[in-house]
Amino acid sequence: MTIDLHTHSTASDGLDAPQELVRRAGTAGLAVVALTDHDTTAGIDAAAAALPRGLVLVPGAEISCYVQVDERRIALHVLAYLFDPAEPTFAAERAEVRRHRVTRARRMVELLHADGHPVRWERVSELAGGTVGRPHVAAAMVEAGLVPSVDAAFSRSWIGPGGPYHVGKQQPDVWRTLELIRAAGGVSVFAHPYASRRGVTVGPEVIERMAAVGLGGLEVDHPDHDDDERHRLRALAADLDLFTTGSSDYHGASKPQGLGAETTSRAAYERLVTTATGATPITG
Repeated sequence: MTIDLHTHSTASDGLDAPQELVRRAGTAGLAVVALTDHDTTAGIDAAAAALPRGLVLVPGAEISCYVQVDERRIALHVLAYLFDPAEPTFAAERAEVRRHRVTRARRMVELLHADGHPVRWERVSELAGGTVGRPHVAAAMVEAGLVPSVDAAFSRSWIGPGGPYHVGKQQPDVWRTLELIRAAGGVSVFAHPYASRRGVTVGPEVIERMAAVGLGGLEVDHPDHDDDERHRLRALAADLDLFTTGSSDYHGASKPQGLGAETTSRAAYERLVTTATGATPITG
């Protein structure tokens, strides 16, 4: 079985519509694909309706959260799988994060506009197509000729942390996030935990505490992890009895990795499915 447990569609910041994503997954030879848009399950129904015969869809979401370490507030992502999307407390938290994401993006556009930069909110909304976020502001900046790439927009010169047009996130801490996922019958996996190229990462002591309060697994095989990071994570997962996953973190043509670029073992997938109580995979 070829299993990819981390993908994004136009329901958040991916470039493929949910139905197109699952069609591509089928063409790519995947047996299982998880749709894990940021803080939303809005694309799941469309993906399920378009599933090719034999392809299994795992409903999920990538939840934005943070952890406080000494004086630092570190942004994290936790993948939530097979939770009950209608469970009211978790649904309300996701909705609040999405509302703030729009407010945050609009404020970034206002700051850019105030300094004379030709970025319009209407264009940012058009580029998003779904939930608006910082990547769509960056895309509008590229289109306007302000920066050569999305990565350049995310620098400290523009809308990256510490930049003049950056606006902070409003999101739950990781302990509440893990509690919400568990209470909704879902299974949690720490997304790209040692991806140092993305910025500040946490140490093993944070992961140990996450495991103690219900974390299910670690995303080890990820395009942003080098060999040393994968080795250290695999050893830590074994010590903590966490399962390990591999995933492409597919976003479409905006990122180089294709569907199935990294994959999850059948044993890890089966452990995830048998642990969940909120929902079940959907078969085309």
